[in-house]
Amino acid sequence: MKIYNWAYQLLEYFDVGGSLALYISLIINIALVIAIALLLDSVFKKILIISLAIVAAKTKSTFDDFLVANKTAKYIAHLIPLYYVYKTVPIILKDFEYWEDFFSKGVKIYIIILSLWIIRSVFHSLKDFLKHIPRFSDKPIDSYIQVFMIVLWTFGITSFILIIFDLEAGKLFTYFGAISALIFLIFKDTILGFVASIQVSVNDMVRIGDWITMEKFGADGDVIEINLATVKVRNFDNTTTTIPTYSLISDSFRNWRGMQNSDGRRFKRSFLIKPSSVKFISDEELPKFEKLDLLKSYISHRQTDIQKYNITNSIDKSVILNGRNLTNLGLFRKFIQQYIENHPGINKEMLLMVRYLQPTELGIPLEIYCFSKDKIWENYEHIMADIIDYTISSVNYFDLEILELNFNKNS
Repeated sequence: MKIYNWAYQLLEYFDVGGSLALYISLIINIALVIAIALLLDSVFKKILIISLAIVAAKTKSTFDDFLVANKTAKYIAHLIPLYYVYKTVPIILKDFEYWEDFFSKGVKIYIIILSLWIIRSVFHSLKDFLKHIPRFSDKPIDSYIQVFMIVLWTFGITSFILIIFDLEAGKLFTYFGAISALIFLIFKDTILGFVASIQVSVNDMVRIGDWITMEKFGADGDVIEINLATVKVRNFDNTTTTIPTYSLISDSFRNWRGMQNSDGRRFKRSFLIKPSSVKFISDEELPKFEKLDLLKSYISHRQTDIQKYNITNSIDKSVILNGRNLTNLGLFRKFIQQYIENHPGINKEMLLMVRYLQPTELGIPLEIYCFSKDKIWENYEHIMADIIDYTISSVNYFDLEILELNFNKNS
């Protein structure tokens, strides 16, 4: 192009030496190309950014808004001056074959890098867009994007090597095959993370927003991010735990999603009753318990059945052990059962019972098993504390004693 010959012709006109004129002309042309490239970059950057912003403002979709936020138009605008430089380099360096090859390779590599950056920007925009759609908000989108980018960067790096060393693709893949064991060793964690990420997603083991507990890593909180290599958990003390993705399929962890999606959160606590405090209820003691609204109907019905049985079978009740009798522990169990059934925080549609567990050397475990309506941790703890307080306070009324409380949480 004549525009790049004027400097050389001008220098020849002033009788500047051929070799010197050539180098001075080269410097001037390089400066001119850089100036034009910067001008094109500035102009097209403004045009594309403003155009995309206008389109984003007028459309209902938020995807283009994320394209603006991730500077996609800015990266695309860089391609135009870069293409101009790519076409111009062979012209201004036609007399410098070595430098022409060097700069041409550099421009090609930069074009590949910029193209990858544009794709990355589009992927990030897609990720932000999908996270605002409810059915995708809990999916490990970051992992998928990272996989795509790793594949693209692999092709990009392969292209760099082909360009720099002027190799053929077949020969390069032969070299890669020879060092494949080393490659797998270097990228072992990435490969394991990739496999784990796919399994986690396909088997729906963990979603963003799930509450998980993994004692090995000290994690107990909500999943906030799922990447190719790691899963980030925000613990309830606002610390962050990073778990290798592969550990989710190789180690044991607890996911509380089932509880959160159910109609209630399980409440399971046991109290150890002192065996020596358990006794039969005499007729003289019955009025004391008949005053309890929660037991009045039960005692009346139960006492009728007992008396009918004892009379029918001619039981000698001068000995209290004969026949059937009410016990203070049995009444207490029924009393707590009735209390829980009438508690406003308990889901009556789910399993609800007060039962005895296998007696131990410490005492007779009396277990409360039910589900709270409210699954929010703080509210659940309030409901649990209310039931425990009431149960402990009621024990003395039934002349029972608690040896020790079993507070191992199984909810």
